[in-house]
Amino acid sequence: MAKRTIVTMPGDGIGKTVLPEAIRVLDAVGFEAEYVHADIGWEFWCKEGNPLPRRTLDLLEKHHIALFGAITSKPKTEAAKELAPELQDKGFVYYSPIVSLRQHFQLDICQRPCKTFKGNPLNFIRRGPNDTIQEPEVDVVVFRQNTEGLYGGVEWTNPSDQVYDAMMTHPKFAKNFGWSPREELAISTRIFTKKYSERICRAAFEYARKFGYKRVTLCEKPNVIRETSGMMLAICRQLEKEFPEIRFNFTNIDAQMMWLTKDPENYGIIIAGNMFGDIVSDGFAGLIGGLGFACSANIGEKVAIFEPTHGSAPKYQKLNPSIVNPIAMIMSACMMLDHIDEVEKANRIRAAIAKVVEEGKYRAYDMLKLRGSQEVLNQGAASTTEMADAIIAAL
Repeated sequence: MAKRTIVTMPGDGIGKTVLPEAIRVLDAVGFEAEYVHADIGWEFWCKEGNPLPRRTLDLLEKHHIALFGAITSKPKTEAAKELAPELQDKGFVYYSPIVSLRQHFQLDICQRPCKTFKGNPLNFIRRGPNDTIQEPEVDVVVFRQNTEGLYGGVEWTNPSDQVYDAMMTHPKFAKNFGWSPREELAISTRIFTKKYSERICRAAFEYARKFGYKRVTLCEKPNVIRETSGMMLAICRQLEKEFPEIRFNFTNIDAQMMWLTKDPENYGIIIAGNMFGDIVSDGFAGLIGGLGFACSANIGEKVAIFEPTHGSAPKYQKLNPSIVNPIAMIMSACMMLDHIDEVEKANRIRAAIAKVVEEGKYRAYDMLKLRGSQEVLNQGAASTTEMADAIIAAL
């Protein structure tokens, strides 16, 4: 069998640190691939005015599968100041490259698994009856609509005549915001389409059926955001008729964040729009160890990109040896293996991670609840490489 070609996009900060460790683990489990580097991130914004060069899009269009590390992202005005002098005031505008990737390739389905590892000192615990201590087992997969909603990028400051006049046709805009000077208005839209709302909802129900989850929950706000959240609710109501063995219910995002710590073991598959999916997945990630354990997949009809949900944390990049936890990146590589039908290898890696976490001999600084600095290595924390080595040994 010919080797697969995987596009690697380390990006910024610790992305350059954790992605090579994930590849070492993939090599150790016997996954054979050719890895092709692709440029993305802050360096290319500063020197080219484009954090997502066309050459990177070409590689993804050719090879379809990618591992992505992390990016640095800054507000518009700060980003403009860091452009190379010859690019200043030339009309370049910074856009998040990962958001741009999702929209360019219509990576509309985002999966974010949140599953506890036995023995992880960061697992959520709660007080039970008679002052007992309970550690509920969390096994949640958040299906987040990835290309629409508040992250769609359709927004204005000081809107044009055409936009302003259109907004003024809505009676609530005219009544509640018509008093404001136009130059003091900032408008962001939340746009849902039926096509992509149906795709994310159906993908969630099908995943629940395939992997034996008994409950699907829509986490939105249909009592207030009636049109967009209401569209997703109506779609789920139709789908529950097709999947009678799966219990469906819906929650409001604000209430869900309260219930998150009351009974997280009661949730299986969660569906949400872009912003609410981002929020609820980070909430559940906090229950299973934080961003050091949070992996994700961005899946479209042709291209799929797999990434940890943590940021670039540039302050840690220069530490030598590195102290960051590579598990989220390694788990993202496991999701890639699942996607290309290398499930046996993915499960072997997950079992190795579980063994290392439960044994407790090697723990990254976040697992020891230490403040991130080089000193943690003298306080019992394993380095990034040592964590990966332990996982490889456990294979």
